[in-house]
Amino acid sequence: MINSVSRCDARRLEIERARVAPRLREKITDPVYSVRSLFSAWEHLVRRMESDWQLPGQYPISAYINDLDARDQLQLAMGTLTEETQAELSTLLAALDERFVHESVPDEVDELRPWLKPSSGEEPHGFWLRKPRNHPW
Repeated sequence: MINSVSRCDARRLEIERARVAPRLREKITDPVYSVRSLFSAWEHLVRRMESDWQLPGQYPISAYINDLDARDQLQLAMGTLTEETQAELSTLLAALDERFVHESVPDEVDELRPWLKPSSGEEPHGFWLRKPRNHPW
């Protein structure tokens, strides 16, 4: 599993390095959108919600948007992993998703809609249509 994630993250690192000036390339040692960092962002959001936002640091709505986007990117990254790795990580992802759903409610009145615009440019769906039970904004 680790090799599959490492290969995916190495490909991502090369993509991210290719987008910057040559003098900056070597300074980038870890991809921003690595499988590891995407999982970490999603788990951190879930943990903040479960703690009723008691974890240290401020959490603006823009961070929530970034974390929802990370979840979308994670779904895309999962599709690039081996079937074996996907199977293993899917269990972890499903558990995090279930915890997110437990700590959130449908945004039936579109309270957050003005701020929630997925980077894909598509209409919000799935987790984008939910809001934390209690939120810090």
